[in-house]
Amino acid sequence: MDLFSGVLPFLHTAEERSFRKAAAHLGVTTAAVSKAVARLEAELGVTLLHRTSRHVSLTPEGAAFLEHCREAVTRMQAGRELVAQAQKVAEGELKVSMPLILGRAVVPELGRLAARHPRLTFNLSLTDRFSRLAEEGVDVAVRIGELEDSSLVARTLRVPQWVTVASPAWLGRHGTPRHYKELERHACLKFVTPAGVTREWTFKDKREARPVTVRTPDAFRIDHGELLVEAAVAGLGICQAFDFMVAEHLRSGRLVEVLAPYAAEGPPIRALCLPRRQSTPRVRVFLDFLQQLLRREER
Repeated sequence: MDLFSGVLPFLHTAEERSFRKAAAHLGVTTAAVSKAVARLEAELGVTLLHRTSRHVSLTPEGAAFLEHCREAVTRMQAGRELVAQAQKVAEGELKVSMPLILGRAVVPELGRLAARHPRLTFNLSLTDRFSRLAEEGVDVAVRIGELEDSSLVARTLRVPQWVTVASPAWLGRHGTPRHYKELERHACLKFVTPAGVTREWTFKDKREARPVTVRTPDAFRIDHGELLVEAAVAGLGICQAFDFMVAEHLRSGRLVEVLAPYAAEGPPIRALCLPRRQSTPRVRVFLDFLQQLLRREER
């Protein structure tokens, strides 16, 4: 404990080149500072300061130790500020960019967050385009899949699953597939990415080391995730979507999951922030809220 209790007295004495000035800065007596530094030197087994009746100077060992002390104190102050900041009120405009398919799950729940933080306002952009956070003033960008910018701070919110679903009416007319190879006999509803690529379906197979990508006939293609699910509800065929997109339809019975033993993990959902932005109160409370909300639908 002597090592740490002597750091601040030594730091101020070294910077002021005076025990008296260091004592005034710390609000203690000169004798107390001198004794603290002496105990520190005894603990380290080296002389840190040269002392004369009129002058205090650093030894080579003292100069080297001073640099480490400065770094340690700076880190401690940063930690103290971070803890203090956590107690501040979340307020101001929170600018968020996220895909439309996540907006459907998030927007109806924002009332709960607003009730807890009435001084917080929201500015949401629902887009699949990757936002330039600094240029566009975005606090949080939520994205599904691999990271495109390693300079951003990323927080994984959850890893969804691909769920294959169909309406009870469709399964009543065409039967329930027991294996993904049987999908060739069904109308498959496919999602088209913003790049114009039709997404093929992914399954987990215990006989395979990696997830299996299955190409099936395209009976219906659309570039809107929510309407893809609605097409399945309307009985147009079978579709595959993220679990959070179909959770409510499964609970209500409008959709039925098929091929559950082959359900595979999807790409991670991550929240991206500029460095140090994630610790600001409005961003911190939103990230916690978002993580709790998305994990509520975990299977």
